[in-house]
Amino acid sequence: MKFVAFLLLFVSFLFAKLDLNTASEAELQKVKGVGPAKAKAIVEYRQKNGSFKSVDDLKNVKGFGEKSVASLKSDLEVKSALTNAPAKK
Repeated sequence: MKFVAFLLLFVSFLFAKLDLNTASEAELQKVKGVGPAKAKAIVEYRQKNGSFKSVDDLKNVKGFGEKSVASLKSDLEVKSALTNAPAKK
């Protein structure tokens, strides 16, 4: 019985969505369609502009358009708003 519970927990982690506001570049690169350049752009955008409000905000990041954002919605989410403010200019 413990094995089944562990297996269910493990599977839920495999299919969990990644939070755009807390994911590192390395974590973002594991998402299909997000390579090193896009992962870096996401993190830099977040540092400069503050937390994402929704996955649709990715459209504001260089390299992401309607189609790419739509395809990423099954793998990404925004569930935590970071308290960090955008970097001062």
